[in-house]
Amino acid sequence: MKFTEQLAGAWQKNNSLLCVGLDPDPAKFPAHLKDQPDAIFRFCAEIADATADLVCAFKPQIAYFAARRAEDQLEALIAHIHEKHPGVPVILDAKRGDIGSTAEQYAIEAFERYQADAVTVNPYMGRDSVEPWLAYADKGVILLCRTSNPGGSDLQFQNVGAGKTALYELVAEKVAKDWNTTGQCALVVGATFPGEIARVREIVGDLPLLVPGIGAQGGDIEATVIAGKTTAGTGLMINSSRAILYAGKGEDFAAAARKVALETRDAINRYR
Repeated sequence: MKFTEQLAGAWQKNNSLLCVGLDPDPAKFPAHLKDQPDAIFRFCAEIADATADLVCAFKPQIAYFAARRAEDQLEALIAHIHEKHPGVPVILDAKRGDIGSTAEQYAIEAFERYQADAVTVNPYMGRDSVEPWLAYADKGVILLCRTSNPGGSDLQFQNVGAGKTALYELVAEKVAKDWNTTGQCALVVGATFPGEIARVREIVGDLPLLVPGIGAQGGDIEATVIAGKTTAGTGLMINSSRAILYAGKGEDFAAAARKVALETRDAINRYR
């Protein structure tokens, strides 16, 4: 099944635009998991099991695994989600960006080694750096457009044309009109910039948007949903990571995460 079909199914089945980011930091784990050899897998798997019926996607961030030599636990986690929660897509947040054979190897890593359903990609080296990802027509390719960090404005908001087109607008237009030939593309647009979310939605039509920045980063849910939803009330993967992952500190951490995930999903749905 294609990523976009999985995503549409999860939007409908779980009545959810919520994406839970899996950014495991062992320093924040409950005491009973610390120093366990598979602590990262166990922590993330319990979060996934507790929230799978409330989300439209999960988004593990590869750096949190690779920095602790836990790539095998990332493989196991994605396999676990696919087995236990079929239909919920897994987005590997890697933000890869390179050209030629190197990009091909990164695509093999994400889609063949880890079996991710989609991956985040940096498009700022141009189309040839994206083509190796697009070769996997059933996978999602989610390209950075207007990121949620303050420094994103250093480049992404700069005018690049006589019509005062911002660079992020050019990226949105190229992806939607030229690169999305197989219907597998999506864009990253941060919740901290609802005005730009609305502008991107205007440019790209119903293209899915991955929207980080609510929760710990302070993005406003109401403004995000109103700016980014499609006419069908979908089109968004609104990501929350730390606010859900670390909602509890004891052995009931997964139940605490579920409570916050439910509250977040329902808060999002109020504005759809």
